Amino acid sequence: MTDTAGATADAPFVRYEVSDGFAVLTLDSPHNRNALSSRLVTELLAGLERAAADDAVRGVVLTHTGNTFCAGADLKEAVDADPAAAAEIRTQWMISVLRNILAMPKPVVAQVNGNVRAGGMGIVGACDLAVAGRDSSFGLTEVRIGLAPFMISLTLLPRMSARAAARYFSTGETFDAAEAERNGLITVAADDPAAEVARLRAELRKGSPQGLAEAKRLVNTDLLEVFDQRAEELAKRSASYFGTPEVIEGMTAFLQRRPPSWAQ
Repeated sequence: MTDTAGATADAPFVRYEVSDGFAVLTLDSPHNRNALSSRLVTELLAGLERAAADDAVRGVVLTHTGNTFCAGADLKEAVDADPAAAAEIRTQWMISVLRNILAMPKPVVAQVNGNVRAGGMGIVGACDLAVAGRDSSFGLTEVRIGLAPFMISLTLLPRMSARAAARYFSTGETFDAAEAERNGLITVAADDPAAEVARLRAELRKGSPQGLAEAKRLVNTDLLEVFDQRAEELAKRSASYFGTPEVIEGMTAFLQRRPPSWAQ
């Protein structure tokens, strides 16, 4: 999670290019650590839809500029808006992003070389393959501002071991790429994530489009069934906490860079 500083008005927050049969979507909003602002989410959804509709695109690589893959919700934008209305919109954004990745009939590969927090964790969990540099770090920080990983639990719980989820959902501790590989969040921790993703792309290109689509469908069928059963309920639970005294205190403390009242 992060707050917002200045941004270049005309530059895209999500860059789109096609290289060797893969659409590369680069989160490029480093001024706020690629937080899930309204603009970034809108551009990300558009990029995913464009890649899904292009028959020349065999798969998607989701990567980033700066030292953070995604810091989760843009708290500055959330605080500046009406909390209840903003919460409802943001939960729907999260559902749309995660479901688009899960349901797309093409493999989606996360290429991470930096920090991943909160909602960014859910995006990594939704991807079919995830490669992270060894210096990357991961954290579920929602509990520290009075929330919990509501919607993103739908992509994280099927990936992470039960013990790891219980620990990191509750403590908000950060962990490294080696631990992320051990607990199932990522596919591999690599010295050179770009090189490893290039290798995986070459392997994926050996698969036929329909073969890849059906392979992904087999892996994600149960996950999507649970997702569709529970997403709206979890979204409502998440939205119901925005505007509560604990969340207001947690967000305010984060933006003021101080411990919240319950941690002092």
